[in-house]
Amino acid sequence: MTIKLLAIGKTDNKQLEELINIYINRLGFYIKFNFEVIPDLKNSKNLSESQQKEKEGLLILEKIENSHTLILLDESGKQYDSVGFSEILQKHMNSGIKQLIFVIGGPYGFSPEVYNRANGKLSLSKMTFSHQMIRLFFIEQLYRGYTILKNEPYHHR
Repeated sequence: MTIKLLAIGKTDNKQLEELINIYINRLGFYIKFNFEVIPDLKNSKNLSESQQKEKEGLLILEKIENSHTLILLDESGKQYDSVGFSEILQKHMNSGIKQLIFVIGGPYGFSPEVYNRANGKLSLSKMTFSHQMIRLFFIEQLYRGYTILKNEPYHHR
């Protein structure tokens, strides 16, 4: 199985990028992982909230094939502790899917079309975090999840 994280918009914070890359490199010991940034929309200030979600939604859906399992990182999604999240990862691996895709949407969330295509929603917290920080938090939790599955000492129970 391959896991991909899609995110709208690049980050210009070098320290955050360095931390993200540390966990991406660590993940490589456990699973094939890809992180892809979909560029910010041009002239988004001239778009309404719904127009921006629609255009971002089209860019997201272009990256998704019918056989992919799509999970949205969304405030209304199901929340898990780290052990529970590792169990979800194991279930997906056991199911035989080829590609599991997680998506961090733009500032206004997702279009109805993306919600309709999704196979599930995941919330990392009831708190609100910047889209830049969520990238790091999610990738770290993926790494933590795999260390839990391998009974490695990174996660202390």
